[in-house]
Amino acid sequence: MAREQLEESIVADGNGKEEEVGVMGIGAADGADDQHGGGKLSMKSMLWHGGSVWDAWFSCASNQVAQVLLTLPYSFSQLGMLSGILLQIFYGFLGSWTAYLISVLYVEYRSRKEKEGVSFKNHVIQWFEVLDGLLGPYWKAAGLAFNCTFLLFGSVIQLIACASNIYYINDRLDKRTWTYIFGACCATTVFIPSFHNYRIWSFLGLGMTTYTAWYLAIAALINGQVEGVAHTGPSKLVLYFTGATNILYTFGGHAVTVEIMHAMWKPAKFKYIYLLATLYVFTLTLPSAAAMYWAFGDELLTHSNAFSLLPKTRWRDAAVILMLIHQFITFGFACTPLYFVWEKVIGMHDTKSIFKRALARLPIVVPIWFLAIIFPFFGPINSAVGALLVSFTVYIIPALAHILTYRTASARMNAAEKPPFFLPSWTGMFVLNMFIVVWVLVVGFGLGGWASMVNFIRQIDTFGLFAKCYQCPKPAVPAAAQSPAPLPHH
Repeated sequence: MAREQLEESIVADGNGKEEEVGVMGIGAADGADDQHGGGKLSMKSMLWHGGSVWDAWFSCASNQVAQVLLTLPYSFSQLGMLSGILLQIFYGFLGSWTAYLISVLYVEYRSRKEKEGVSFKNHVIQWFEVLDGLLGPYWKAAGLAFNCTFLLFGSVIQLIACASNIYYINDRLDKRTWTYIFGACCATTVFIPSFHNYRIWSFLGLGMTTYTAWYLAIAALINGQVEGVAHTGPSKLVLYFTGATNILYTFGGHAVTVEIMHAMWKPAKFKYIYLLATLYVFTLTLPSAAAMYWAFGDELLTHSNAFSLLPKTRWRDAAVILMLIHQFITFGFACTPLYFVWEKVIGMHDTKSIFKRALARLPIVVPIWFLAIIFPFFGPINSAVGALLVSFTVYIIPALAHILTYRTASARMNAAEKPPFFLPSWTGMFVLNMFIVVWVLVVGFGLGGWASMVNFIRQIDTFGLFAKCYQCPKPAVPAAAQSPAPLPHH
């Protein structure tokens, strides 16, 4: 199937359901990026039913950077300024490349199935199904295991971040209690049917992270360097590779790439969207992390949430509130693919009733809630998830899958997507993919896994499981309690 024909092969109607169109685009495909559904424009369709290129860009950019904004300064204190900047750029482009590979494999899988007459009406294609269709059941099992575990812990991280952030506005409740509260709030995401319905949320979410990132940068510069500031990073290998895997995690947020693509009216236009989203994210992550590290230096080593070092002002409170809302949105992004998998397991994926599907999804929220209470380690858990899960889900598996899918001459000749203009050689693509596999396996999973687990275990030893208030300031001890009681006179 020609690339231009493929772009027109599937569009979505205003209700988020797929409407199959001829391969030449005969039907309502024209103008689908602007408004689909017979030209009927309504407030509901504007805010709720998204499937354009812009919707996909907002979804990618909004999903890529959320609470990790608050942990990147912590990573800079572990890495040092130069390594922090270089690794952000390196992993940003590496992540964009593997997102491109995932989009190519999705298009390949879908085009093959369409030739066989398979209909995807009321069915959301997911990454493990792409692997199953192209490479077989063993790859499906690997993709399902890594992807679901990563999304599970990605959701856990959002709950931990919610509790950590709200504490800086209201410390009358401890962080564990806040986790209970926000777990209940985030459970409402079961009512959002699919990524078609994140249009307004993605737009608002990106605005919120933009405000927060520039607040961190400007507030750090206005605050200036603290007295006796020191910039000793990198000082230990454990800290260095822990910070590096947190950055690997930062630009590995495309475990939901396939679901976002599937929600597009023209999925084949996704190819470079993730790269464009990453370029925008650089304008948020680099200035904020660099300014915070410049101002506070080594103090960040014991403050994994950047909010904890900035003075309480209405600007900081606004940033905290906006991040809380955005973390709710990101929780939905991470959980929605899990909802889809669970629906398919129990046979509810084709059910049209939103309320029945919402009820069926609730069991997914409970283990996430529980894990957030057991491991409330804001910062270190990002690195552990990055090393052990993101390294395979986002980098190694897509690179290997691309090599194996196009290993034969016939597969390359009939490929739905040819190599990109900036790397027109199949050999060049395979060499780059093998470099990614080896690099991430050794540096990300190997060294990063060792460092992040050492750091994670250290947090457990220090704070214990079910920590009531992780990294909370200790209450001041009254002077009378500090001095020993006077001896009685006889």
